[in-house]
Amino acid sequence: MREILGRRRRLRLRRKEATARLDAALTCATVWQWPVLPGVGTAQPADPNGESAGLGCACPEPDCAVPGAHPFDPGLLAATTDERMVRWWWTNRPAAPVLLATGGRAPCAVSLPAVAGARALSALDALGMRLGPVVATPTRWSLLVAPYTLERLGELLYAKDWVPSSLRFHGEGGYLVLPPSRTGAGQVRWEQSPASPGTSGSLVSRGRAEGGTPVAASPWLPDVEAVLDALVEASTGAPGGGSRLAY
Repeated sequence: MREILGRRRRLRLRRKEATARLDAALTCATVWQWPVLPGVGTAQPADPNGESAGLGCACPEPDCAVPGAHPFDPGLLAATTDERMVRWWWTNRPAAPVLLATGGRAPCAVSLPAVAGARALSALDALGMRLGPVVATPTRWSLLVAPYTLERLGELLYAKDWVPSSLRFHGEGGYLVLPPSRTGAGQVRWEQSPASPGTSGSLVSRGRAEGGTPVAASPWLPDVEAVLDALVEASTGAPGGGSRLAY
């Protein structure tokens, strides 16, 4: 009897998580106009609790560096804001992580090791800096920023004497896993959610389309230039901060 009740609880939990992922994907695609696609996900859990943390990737690569947290089928170019496509994907693959295709008109991001990320947020908060959404995994934190071009990023990095090799830049042609996904590294969550009070009412309009029609509301995002110095400083000497890359 206990085993049956346990299975029912796990089934209800999986259904709840699947609904949350579909809702998140639809919000990104249809409300914020962020192109999304399903990630490859993890291999089927072998333990009775169904936990995916620490599992390998469902892709054919046995030594996948980011298990479960990357595109595979469909590929990144399939990312869309179409509601019907998003519903079809997550109806057929309810456990799939939600991936944001970064760059273009969608947000970009800068990610760094979790310890350095916590340090950076504390430093930015002390400066009174307004931040946008922050995605957290057990190993890395990612700050979403306004779209930037590779040329602009190159100019900013060139102005630095060095940058930590642990910093990763998710721009045009990149992607980022979003909450409430679960990958091989564990649960993905919002350290600072898009609608949290700290963003001063972050849901704002991007502007107006042709003809004066307002476009969909989306979370406010800071410029990458505003946060880059703090991220570089926080990564210095932090565990997993990596080596210094001179420019």
